[in-house]
Amino acid sequence: MLKPMIEFCASNMHHGTDRLMKKLEANPDFDVIEYGCLGNCGECYMVPFGMVDGTIIAAETVDELEQEIMKAIEKQKAEREALDRLIDDM
Repeated sequence: MLKPMIEFCASNMHHGTDRLMKKLEANPDFDVIEYGCLGNCGECYMVPFGMVDGTIIAAETVDELEQEIMKAIEKQKAEREALDRLIDDM
C-alpha cells in the first residue's frame, strides 16, 4: 500500500510546522519530506501549511493543520479502498 506523502516548506517553519513535521516523521505509515520551497509563497507567509499527496492543506494554527492533514489522509485512504473494492468486483 502506498504511504501518504506529506510535504513541508522550510520557509513555513516559523509557524511551528517544524514540530508537526517531526511528529509525522515518527509515524512509519507516512513519507514526510521537507523542501526549501513549495512555490506557495503567499500562503506560506500567512498561515501554516503542508501538502498531502500534492494537495495544499492550510489552517489557522498548527493544531488545526494537523487535524486537516489527518482528515485528508483518511479521505484518500477511503477513496483508495472504495476503488480497490470496485476493481475487485469487476
